[in-house]
Order: sequence, then structure tokens, then C-alpha cells
Amino acid sequence: MTPPDRAAPARARIQLPRRTLRTDRWWLAPLFTTLGLAAFVVYATLRVFQQDHYWVQEHHYLTPFYSPCLAAQCAPDAALFGRLPVEFPPLVPYALLSLPFLLLFRVTCYYYRKAYYRSVWQAPTACAVREPHRSYTGETRPLMLPQNGHRYFFYVAFAITAVNTWDMLVPFFHGTDGGFGVGLGNVIMVVNVLMLWGYTLSCHSCRHIMGGRLRSFGRHPVRYRLWTGISRLNDRHMYFGWASIATLIATDAYVALMAGGVISDLRFFN
Repeated sequence: MTPPDRAAPARARIQLPRRTLRTDRWWLAPLFTTLGLAAFVVYATLRVFQQDHYWVQEHHYLTPFYSPCLAAQCAPDAALFGRLPVEFPPLVPYALLSLPFLLLFRVTCYYYRKAYYRSVWQAPTACAVREPHRSYTGETRPLMLPQNGHRYFFYVAFAITAVNTWDMLVPFFHGTDGGFGVGLGNVIMVVNVLMLWGYTLSCHSCRHIMGGRLRSFGRHPVRYRLWTGISRLNDRHMYFGWASIATLIATDAYVALMAGGVISDLRFFN
């Protein structure tokens, strides 16, 4: 409490057009976040609409951007659940069933919402930095309402990650001379799947499913252990988010370069 004989210090006033009194490079984090998200969006958009260089028949490498492959144009062995009896027109992704849900899962993710709210929409850009918006509406606008569906998109993302896991296991049994084999492509796909599972399981919705509705952990020791483990992963949700973006690009680029005949797979065994 301020003594009565001393006036409380006046709050610092920021005169327009200045946005902050901060003198550090507070703009670096939102800048790099915007560039990182933009790079992924541009790369992924170009690749999913390319409709080519997604499958390596020799070792059964399938890029995650085309899984599960559904179009009639898909290579027969690349279509895990079979092919639809129609050819997809240009600019329609072969993985039409999974990509919209994966996009919604990422867009509504609690971490990514924080990331693009701050960096792209600048609400707010950083701590102690004036917002460019005159009013605050929260997530009440029509386009923001799907944010509440994140928990449901999680179930679909979980199933698709399981499909990606199967896509990762199949190439181990398609070595150069048949049978079991290991190449650099296998290693890259394993790392990618691990990062995808890390991102999916560290999701706040997954943590809530494990123990969010329980009234007593003592009566549910198994779920408590699961909740505790997911909570540890949840602390690293941001890192898994960025790491999974990097491994998705690396996996897709490696498969695309192989499918295009630019490089050949570095084989360690068979």
C-alpha cells in the first residue's frame, strides 16, 4: 500500500505511433513464427496439389501428405483402404479424407492458436506491446467457433497417425532383394512417426481424456498414471508441434526426390 504522504507513480503512457516501451528485440519471436508457419503452409499446399512423386514402389515409401491415398490414380500398393472408382481432378488432394481433419487439428490446437494469434493476428504480438486492434471479441465470431471442436478432431488425428504408423512399418518388409530391409528412408519415416505421436499424444485434449473428468485419482490409478505421463508430454507440446512440421517436410521431400529419380535410397541392410 502506498503511504498517504507519497503519491502513487503514474503509469507509463505510450504515445502513438509507438506500440511499446520495450527496447529488446521482441519482434523476433513473432517474425520467426510467421515465417515458419508460412513456409510449411506454402510447401504443404504445393505438394498435396501436385498429385505426383508421392510413392516409391521399390521400397513402398509413401509420403504422409498422400496417406491414405484414395484416388483412382493412386498406385495400387499405395492405397491402404483401396481406391475410389473415380479419378480426382487437378488440385484435389489424393488424401482428401485425412488432410482436412489434420488441418483442422493443427489450426485449432491450443499451441498453434497462441502462435498465430500473436504472430499473424497480433493479438497481442508480445507482452507489453500495444495491439493494433481497437476491440477484443475473443473466439465468438462465426469463423472462430470451430476452435471448440479441437477435442473431436483429436480422435480423427489419432486414427490417421495410426495409419501413418502402418505406412512406416510396411517398407521394412520391402528390401532391395525382398524381405526385411532398412534404408535411410525407413529411419526418416520412423523419426517422423515418433514426432507425430509425440505431437498427437501431448495434445491438451488427450490429457483431458486421460484424467480431466475424474473426481478422484485415487480410485483410478491406471488413468492417473496415463494422465501423469501425458502431462509430461504436454509440457513439450510446442516442441513436438515444430518438430513434427520439420519431419513431415523432410519425409515428404525425401520420398518426392526418390520418386522423381533425383536420388536413390541409402541402404543399410538389404
